Amino acid sequence: MKRMFRLTGVIVMVLVAFAAAPSAARDRYAIVPTDTIYPGEAISSNKLDRVQVTNPNLAGGFASDMADVVGMLSTKTLLPGRTIPLATLKRPYAVIRGSQLRLIFNIGNLTISASGSPMDDANVGDVIRVRNLDSGQIVSGTVMGDGTVQVMAK
Repeated sequence: MKRMFRLTGVIVMVLVAFAAAPSAARDRYAIVPTDTIYPGEAISSNKLDRVQVTNPNLAGGFASDMADVVGMLSTKTLLPGRTIPLATLKRPYAVIRGSQLRLIFNIGNLTISASGSPMDDANVGDVIRVRNLDSGQIVSGTVMGDGTVQVMAK
């Protein structure tokens, strides 16, 4: 008799666990593209949709909030209706190769500024090479938050 109660208790616990699993899956959402998004393309909200996750076995690591995706760049082709892996997203560059920017060199109270053109794309805090447009010299510097490059002393 005790064995039967124990077995019934185990069966009830298993049924409760299975009943709870779909409700957890019902509360999960994913962000999916509505159009194909190509590598290097900036992601805008008009190309995204929020859908309910119906597959309880879907692995994590996908975007579940629009704020995680909008404004980011894709590193891989994202297909319509498929989840967006967070690992395939990166921040847009603060400095674009070939654009024009301001070089700033500080030493003591002296500040020298000049126009420059970055040799590579870069994010804030990256050290990049920049061609001084006035002299043609290539200098290295750190990308600042305002889009300027702080030149390093040799």
